[in-house]
Amino acid sequence: MSDPLLSVRELRTEFDTDAGVVKAVDGASFEVEAGETVCLVGESGSGKTVACESITRLIPTDSGSITGGEVRFDGEDLTELSASALTEYRGNRIAHVFQNPQGALDDVYTVGEQVVETVRAHRDLDRAAAREEAVDLLDRVGIPDAADRIDDYPHSFSGGMKQRVVLAVALAGDPDLLVADEPTTALDVTIQAQILRLLAEIQDERGMGLLFVTHDLGVVAEIADRVVVMYAGKVMERGDVYELFENPAHPYTRALLDCLPGHGEAFDTIDGVTPDPTDPPDGCRFHPRCDHAIEDCRAGEQPAFEPVGDDHDAACVLYGDDHQPPLSFPDKHDD
Repeated sequence: MSDPLLSVRELRTEFDTDAGVVKAVDGASFEVEAGETVCLVGESGSGKTVACESITRLIPTDSGSITGGEVRFDGEDLTELSASALTEYRGNRIAHVFQNPQGALDDVYTVGEQVVETVRAHRDLDRAAAREEAVDLLDRVGIPDAADRIDDYPHSFSGGMKQRVVLAVALAGDPDLLVADEPTTALDVTIQAQILRLLAEIQDERGMGLLFVTHDLGVVAEIADRVVVMYAGKVMERGDVYELFENPAHPYTRALLDCLPGHGEAFDTIDGVTPDPTDPPDGCRFHPRCDHAIEDCRAGEQPAFEPVGDDHDAACVLYGDDHQPPLSFPDKHDD
């Protein structure tokens, strides 16, 4: 079998702060195949965004650093490349769509100027040809009357239209992998559905891998091929989307699913708060909030991954050799 398009292995990213060293990503491992959609999910502060920004070393260099692991893209370890060599991958082969389209666009330049600049940065085109390509990109992402609106400024676009412009910028280099960090969070459900359909269409056309960050499990169920569940910088569970939704193996994954409408009780939440990233607990990082924690969960390192199904594993001691794997976790609301 061929190597995956993206392979992240034991990635560790840390930040020096006044409060101490923040282990934002602490040994995360996951893969993305060409043409596949992998969703990174978890609560705010779980390390999803930092993991994605670490792929092309977009983390702030004044306080942050990658302290371990590897990020292999098409067989090349990006963590070992020089800054100049890495620019050949940023935008060209790996493109990012960030959380806030308002912050991603510069209001003092027209949207056309911003798309044209990106096109010329990645392709050997003169300004006229780049402008024509920019119109085609804006039209492809669903900007009405793209040839006329190319000279408009971002403030004249709605939130959904701005997100489409940001997507056009990301596609300017014809990437093999698109990293989309909660691109639909600030949009209403109708516009969100349109953006998700657009992403799926473009992915099918280009055979592009998609790494999609979200906390919305409804979106995950709609678009994902595989899911990676993160908590406090660690990966808790990984698996095929159908397998994971039908048989959530880690108590944290089960707790997330219980928070969905129609699962658990009305307005269900996960008790407690995420741990201090400068002083995470020993053992499983979820154990202080876990209804199923036993003594073995509270000591040592994060539990090793154990297979729980086809293309499905979980970092939970309940699946280790010393314990009887549960067929399913009892509902915490049962008597």
